[in-house]
Amino acid sequence: MNTENMNLQDLCGMFDHTLLKPFADEKAFEKLCKEAADNKFAMVAINSSPVSLCKKLLEGTGVHVGAAISFPLGQTSIEVKAFETEDAIKNGADEIDYVINIGELKNGNYDYIKKEMETIVDICRKNNVISKVIFENCYLEKHEIKKVAEIAKEVKPDFVKTSTGFGTSGATIEDVKLMKQTVGDAVKVKAAGGIRDWETCKAMIEAGAERIGTSSSFKIIEEFIAANGK
Repeated sequence: MNTENMNLQDLCGMFDHTLLKPFADEKAFEKLCKEAADNKFAMVAINSSPVSLCKKLLEGTGVHVGAAISFPLGQTSIEVKAFETEDAIKNGADEIDYVINIGELKNGNYDYIKKEMETIVDICRKNNVISKVIFENCYLEKHEIKKVAEIAKEVKPDFVKTSTGFGTSGATIEDVKLMKQTVGDAVKVKAAGGIRDWETCKAMIEAGAERIGTSSSFKIIEEFIAANGK
């Protein structure tokens, strides 16, 4: 995507405004949701426990509530991920970001990865909820990233996502390009993890990302305004 003609509204509409810290309290979520509503961000990215609270705080704003499933390790069964997904949707989640079972991918168990993806995506589709698949690329070889992206191209979640932000590293331009080249127009790409300034954000968008997961939304906005005067 070309960022030259992007305005501030376009940028804000790409942000998944993130608060995934385990010690976040109610005041922190109130602040998060007010910031998201005031700036018309796409979504607040939170763990599944505070979904009902954030849904109430964001009522009528148009900002989505996104629940992180099996976060951040992905090491729960398909059945547990399915239950957490259904529970989050029941509590008001508009979007689901789930972490794949990285161990099963490392085992070369691609049928498992596909079944897992189909299960979560099917639940989301039935409930008219956006689905995102978190790869956690820092633990993957390039051929593994490509393989999961190929599975995603077939299953068609709404997004594939680079990282949780809790791994050894976050999004890279190289990985975003690889994911986008593999899925093409069938699936969108979300870049997350380590995106803390406009320069990095801009590079991710130009590499093919259509959503940006960040807890540094305001720093990026300030730098965008300084760079573009709008």
